[in-house]
Formats: sequence, C-alpha cells, structure tokens
Amino acid sequence: MKFSSQLKYILIPSIAVLFLACGGESETTKTLPDAPVYTLVFLDKTQSVNVNKKYVNEKYQRMLKDILEANMKNKGDKLEVYFIHENTSKARALSVTIRSEKDNMDAANATDKEAIETAFSLSLQREKGIFLNQLLNKLNETNTGSSNKSTDIWASLPVIAKASGSGSDVKVYYFSDMIESVKGSDRRDFHRNPPKSDEQAEGEAKSDFIKLKQYEIGTPQVTIVSPFEPTASSKENNPHVTHYWQTLFQELGGVSVEEL
Repeated sequence: MKFSSQLKYILIPSIAVLFLACGGESETTKTLPDAPVYTLVFLDKTQSVNVNKKYVNEKYQRMLKDILEANMKNKGDKLEVYFIHENTSKARALSVTIRSEKDNMDAANATDKEAIETAFSLSLQREKGIFLNQLLNKLNETNTGSSNKSTDIWASLPVIAKASGSGSDVKVYYFSDMIESVKGSDRRDFHRNPPKSDEQAEGEAKSDFIKLKQYEIGTPQVTIVSPFEPTASSKENNPHVTHYWQTLFQELGGVSVEEL
C-alpha cells in the first residue's frame, strides 16, 4: 500500500509535465500569419526615360496593374512610390496601404462565409481601383525641374533598408534604364563612362559595395522594368549596366535581380 501511494505521487506530476509539454508543442507549431507585403516602386523621372513613348507607357501601365494585383491582397499590404532623379531618397510621391479587412469566419456557416468573402473582395477591388488611378497619375507626371538631369539610384538603398527593417516581405521594382548618373569623383556616371565589359561592371560594383554596405537591405525581391524595346541595340540597352546592378545587389545581401 505504501508503494502504491508513492507511485501515485510520482505519476501525477509526471503526467502533468507531459501534458504541458504536449500543449506547448501544439502552440509553437501553429501556423503564423504571412508578413505583410511592402512594395517599393521607383519611377525614373530623368531625361533618359520617356514615359510618353507608346511602348514604354503601355508596358509600365501593364506592370503597375500586375504589381497591384500580385502584392496588394490583405490588410496591411503597403505600396510606396519614389521618383528617381537627383534627390531620390527624399522623393516619395505616393504611399498607400490596404485597409480592407475580412471578417472572422470561424463561426460562420457556408452562406455567411460566401457573403464575407464577397464583401471583402469588393472592398479590396475598390481600394485597388483608387490606388491604380493614383499610380498612373504618378507614372505620367512630368519632371520639368533641374533634378531630371541626375539619376541617383544609389539613394534608393536607404529606402529599401528602412522597408526591410519593418519585418515585411519587401518587393522592389525599378521602372528605369538604370543609368546611374551623378557628378562627383566618388560617384558613377554611366552616361559618360558606362562599363564596357562584364568584368569592368563587376569590378566597379564590388568597389562601390564598400561605400554602400552600410545599408542593410535584407533580401528583397528586386525587379528592373526596363523601358527598352526587345529590338533595342546593346548600345542603347547596355547589358553591362544590368550586370553592374546584379553584382552590386548580390554583394549587398545575396539578392538576385530580375529584368523584365
């Protein structure tokens, strides 16, 4: 009897510990919600990119619509537009965030769930319709100031770093020819001195990385939406410039760059 009593006191706490351990594991294996998407769009407003050109305008409009559909799906998803010119990092032109929220469906029946989904979808589409109009207005906005003479793409890096620090899923789009052009002995001017080979482009990118590594950009998805037609010559659409940016982003954080 004494042995049975002792066994009881040993088993009860052991079972309790096992129960708590199982409960703890259940909590930690729950699926966490997806991080909000933080979209950065950099629109080139310098002299070298003509958005009034039919091919460019149609391509850019189509891409902006696709970006909205792909990235703006849930409450908290955010999109910001910056103009690329002489003062890129200070040129935020638009900031919008999805406010539509889907009602809780845990206790809803099939009919109520369908109604909730429909209401959310309609609200979301209304928001995206407003955002698209704002985006297209910014796309077609003309920069007639003196800032259109310089293209400071480096200045987009602190903007990306700030977005990456938010904990969001960051996606970056450059609507640009990516011709960095800033005066100064420690800057690049690809209008005057473009890289003439991939080797030169890599060397310049790795050298510039030393100056730019202070920006912790994380691992965003980076896409270059070029203004060049498929028939453009290599003189117009210099592949070594693209290679420069691919190398620089790779150095900054192992980030791959897609060109469209």
